[in-house]
Amino acid sequence: MARHKEFEVNEVLDRAIHLFWVQGYEKTSMQELVEYMGIHRRSIYDTFGDKHALFMRALKRYQAIQNKKMRLLVEKQDPVKELLRLFLETTLEKEGEPQGCFIVNSGVELGILDQEVSSFVEDSYLKTEKLLYNLILVGQQTGEIDSKLDPEALSHYFMNAWLGLRTMVKTATNQEKLSGIINTTLSILG
Repeated sequence: MARHKEFEVNEVLDRAIHLFWVQGYEKTSMQELVEYMGIHRRSIYDTFGDKHALFMRALKRYQAIQNKKMRLLVEKQDPVKELLRLFLETTLEKEGEPQGCFIVNSGVELGILDQEVSSFVEDSYLKTEKLLYNLILVGQQTGEIDSKLDPEALSHYFMNAWLGLRTMVKTATNQEKLSGIINTTLSILG
């Protein structure tokens, strides 16, 4: 008779996200995952597969959570410049979460070593750039953003700034410096 799962999959997956986010893929052992997730090794393998499969599942869950946050942000229907400010500022506000970004960290750690992670991260970046591009177009249509500016180039620029902030928050302690970078980034919109 098969045993039923005695854990909620997303709860233990969230624990795996946290451990991978803090330590990275390479530094996280299966034994640490067993202990941190609070489930048996066999349950990890039966539910998620090997360590790499668990890692990919963790990345996908993290992306889904982040996408939901971005949708909620955009649905606020604030002025576009304010939405772009909030988009950048969300990088600074990480209550109860490790600093930085799990996807960015994974791309930096494994991007050239693991084609599956590299493709996932690149796809995630492209989706974020598309969101930024669409926001910029709306801003240009409403007159908030200078229509002479290239929306594709701006989406690349904002993506680069966002990724830079997501990296800097891991070590930066000067919040004024980070806020200044956000203000300078937004000033390009005219």
